[in-house]
Amino acid sequence: MNIENLYAMYLRSQTVSTDTRNIPMKSIFFALKGNNFNGNKFAKQAIESGALFAIVDEKEYADESEDIHYVEDTLNALQKLAEFHREKLTIPIIALTGSNGKTTTKELITAVLSKRYNVASTIGNLNNHIGVPLTLLSIHPNHEIAIVEMGANHQMEIDFLSKIAKPDFGYITNFGKAHLEGFGGEEGVIKGKSELYDYLKKNEKTVFVNCDDKKQVELTEGIRKITFGSDPKAEFSFKFSKSINGDCPEIIYDSTHFKSQLTGDYNQSNVAAAIAIGLKFEVPIEDIKAAIEEYIPDNNRSQIIHQNDLKIILDAYNANPSSMQAALLNFSKMKGDKAIILGDMFELGDAAAKEHQAIIDLAEKLEFQTIFLIGKFFHQIAVNYKNIRSFENRETAEKYFSENPIQEKQLLIKGSRGMALEKLLEIFSS
Repeated sequence: MNIENLYAMYLRSQTVSTDTRNIPMKSIFFALKGNNFNGNKFAKQAIESGALFAIVDEKEYADESEDIHYVEDTLNALQKLAEFHREKLTIPIIALTGSNGKTTTKELITAVLSKRYNVASTIGNLNNHIGVPLTLLSIHPNHEIAIVEMGANHQMEIDFLSKIAKPDFGYITNFGKAHLEGFGGEEGVIKGKSELYDYLKKNEKTVFVNCDDKKQVELTEGIRKITFGSDPKAEFSFKFSKSINGDCPEIIYDSTHFKSQLTGDYNQSNVAAAIAIGLKFEVPIEDIKAAIEEYIPDNNRSQIIHQNDLKIILDAYNANPSSMQAALLNFSKMKGDKAIILGDMFELGDAAAKEHQAIIDLAEKLEFQTIFLIGKFFHQIAVNYKNIRSFENRETAEKYFSENPIQEKQLLIKGSRGMALEKLLEIFSS
């Protein structure tokens, strides 16, 4: 099947689906495969559930009389379709990546731009080789601007996604210790994330640069740029207040004060980026202010939850050494007694033992009242500490907490996605 015929099917459909558990009516279904699933087996079910077309890459499941069509590789077909669709779009596309904060920043930018424009934006964190094509294919003629989040855990992934998304603007939130195993260390992270810069430079596009981040400034030499930060020479020059009791510092632009509901000074640059991008796209400043102040984080990202007499900061969507350090330092600023529950950090490769040790040492230095650690990496190290309680897995921790309620009034919960520490909330709410 050629791309023109596939695109004609896409245009007749109302949406794209890859999951038969939730098939929208009049969609086009792509039968993707993974280590533990084969979407080809569910192509007929997709049609029966309301899909107009199904695309498979195993001939035994194809049946054109049922509108089940064969291609050599469904994933490749999905990506090529997204790229073909992108080339027909005339709206500005902003690409976003980084080690920490990219989803929060994407949500903030979406909130700001939505005050003036009809915005297409990555849903959740669908930011990989499947998610980016799905985001692009969700852009319809009524959209006026799009924000595409791009994630990566190895070299050349951002390069690949950039070539599909073809962004007009780009922003990298930061460079931190994330996915060290796949990238091959910190320098590998910088090189991998900077592939977005490479694309923007080669194609004479524009990058947003936080001029308070020396690495961003250094790596964007020679690229068309829009700058923001505390530098008076920046295109959008801000004044920043200091964090009080662990909140997100206020940002001042001209005479307008922006105060978000986020926690942590580490979110300051995320808010600043959203303000700068809003200003660049001429969103009225009072609307930008309203969007920033109205935004409430969810999906286990810096959520503030009050359960009984306990204030919980739930930051359990992801964790790496950089974000873990920032969260601990910020939590230490909060007044009153504090407990922390930390879960293992994944994808650190040979650096795993060293990085987990560093986090334990930092937690000890900050003198939290109670320290709980969950996961095999933390557990192996914590046996050497008398004042730290550790658990090899979440299930063991759940049993302990159900019998021993947290005594402190404030609790930070942070760990990698695979630890699913948000499940502890059920115990603390009972």
